[in-house]
Amino acid sequence: MAGTSLLTLLDDIATLLDDISVMGKVAAKKTAGVLGDDLSLNAQQVTGVKANRELPVVWGVAKGSFINKLILVPLALLISAFAPWLITPLLMIGGAYLCFEGVEKGCTACTTTKRRRVRKRGKSA
Repeated sequence: MAGTSLLTLLDDIATLLDDISVMGKVAAKKTAGVLGDDLSLNAQQVTGVKANRELPVVWGVAKGSFINKLILVPLALLISAFAPWLITPLLMIGGAYLCFEGVEKGCTACTTTKRRRVRKRGKSA
């Protein structure tokens, strides 16, 4: 009788461990985008930096990203747990801000191009 109870207990523990590993895998998939969104630097962002400064620049970005994640991930979990109705408006505000940044960058690129053309015409005249 004691052997059966022990085997049942071990089976329950194995089932729990399996469930925990599956939930951990799902959680890792869901948070992969959050953790790696601003860690990558491409060659254009490091262009113009001396070779001996590249690693410190990348390290600085990684450090800043890690600090942001230490603040933002727990905050997101708290909002999700205690005020889930707040998630949609916050995402909409963030999307509106990204749209603003995109339009601003486009306008800056257009006006900068016009200024360069005017300067070139002035120099050639």
